[in-house]
Amino acid sequence: MIIDLSHLIVDGMPVFPGDEETVLHQSRRFEKDHYNNHQLSINMHAGTHIDGPMHLTDSNIYLNELSLETFIGEGCLLDVSTQTTIHYKEEYEHFIRPHQIVLLYTGHSKHFGDAKYFTDYPVLTPEFAELLIRKQVKMIGMDTPSPDKHPFDIHKYLFNHGMPIAENLTNLEQLLNVKSFEVIALPLHIKSDSSLARVIARLL
Repeated sequence: MIIDLSHLIVDGMPVFPGDEETVLHQSRRFEKDHYNNHQLSINMHAGTHIDGPMHLTDSNIYLNELSLETFIGEGCLLDVSTQTTIHYKEEYEHFIRPHQIVLLYTGHSKHFGDAKYFTDYPVLTPEFAELLIRKQVKMIGMDTPSPDKHPFDIHKYLFNHGMPIAENLTNLEQLLNVKSFEVIALPLHIKSDSSLARVIARLL
């Protein structure tokens, strides 16, 4: 069974305040041009995407230069939906295994499309971020627009340890009672700091 963890890309989809709007339009129509075509203008941080280290650090490594193994791996879901701030818990030491892809279910994706989605979301504490690094987690993903807020210290801490961040996930509640799953979160093969991504969970 496959669960799609990605938001649909549509014209005018919500973007982080200050980012360019998404424009998706049909540029050719079969009845007139004898073929159909669509054209997309989009920021790499719109919708479901993966942030790479170049995004907020002086790294010169483009996202496409990271190993593909980084984006595919055993998944681990943490239900943090009751927390307004995501703290370290000792139980996570046993729950998270090395080299997993950790997903955080906050329930915040239900606000996608509302103004408060980009302003009123739970953030990670430094202690929780340190746990991820110590556990050698491949990648962290969440159903929020960011793991932190300005000045984005958690972003920078994770990036400085080589960890990409998958943001704006959805449908994570469908994994709450799943014992074992694989995450496949492939960015575009694009020379960019970050990339749109189709993120899925494959139940094992």
